[in-house]
Amino acid sequence: MSSITDGERQFHIQTTPEEVGRYVILAGDPARIPKIAKLLDGAAQVAYNREFNVYTGTLEGEKVTVCSTGIGGASTAIAVEELIKCGADTFIRVGTCGGIADKVRGGDLVIASAAVRAEGTSYEYLPTGYPSAADFGVTEALARAAAALSEDSDGKRFHVGVVHSKDSFYGQVETENSPVAYKLRERWQSYIRCGCLSSEMECAALYAVTQARGARGGSVLTAIWNMERAHSGVDETQTLDSSRAIRCAVEAVRLLMKERSNG
Repeated sequence: MSSITDGERQFHIQTTPEEVGRYVILAGDPARIPKIAKLLDGAAQVAYNREFNVYTGTLEGEKVTVCSTGIGGASTAIAVEELIKCGADTFIRVGTCGGIADKVRGGDLVIASAAVRAEGTSYEYLPTGYPSAADFGVTEALARAAAALSEDSDGKRFHVGVVHSKDSFYGQVETENSPVAYKLRERWQSYIRCGCLSSEMECAALYAVTQARGARGGSVLTAIWNMERAHSGVDETQTLDSSRAIRCAVEAVRLLMKERSNG
């Protein structure tokens, strides 16, 4: 029996294997994709359907794809699944987050080594209790790239550690408006005590899919502000500038390529 997913051109992202590289940089916002693609050689749009804006170019002579995923784990999983069907095996997410740990300030980079599974998509891939974790090699490459782009001052540092992935942005940012606020606040305090760095919406799903499908995943996030400091009434720097995270992701891909060619 035929299926809508049987064709060579993927049903949602509308790409074919010839249009996709093995290395993929992901971003939520479709408008961010051309900005990332400018750092590649000869990049051009190969597809745009729904929230999935896809460009492919080259880096160090090797094909690299940049794809938007929209907001949240469900659409991220669709993009990653279909990109893997097209031959991709290494994924780096460039995203944003809100700082939780006090040391994470607006403008800092957060490299997510693992994600708290406070969402739903990862449970379609990993059993309850199994961690949603980034690939060590990808995480190490991101940390090396971030170190070269960072300074020891607020808004210019980088951190590596666990992040919190959720499904509802407003359920977390405006907790007091939720009928289950008591439950959300209780869990949130646990994350703080455990040293969770920041909160975002896609890492758990990305890592779950890549783990389940035998691919590699990693993430570099720009902390746009620190939620705990803001809620406490402390002055906190805010930024929407993701340029350092984008450069970090591209340089990490370059490092991974060199490691693979030397191996």
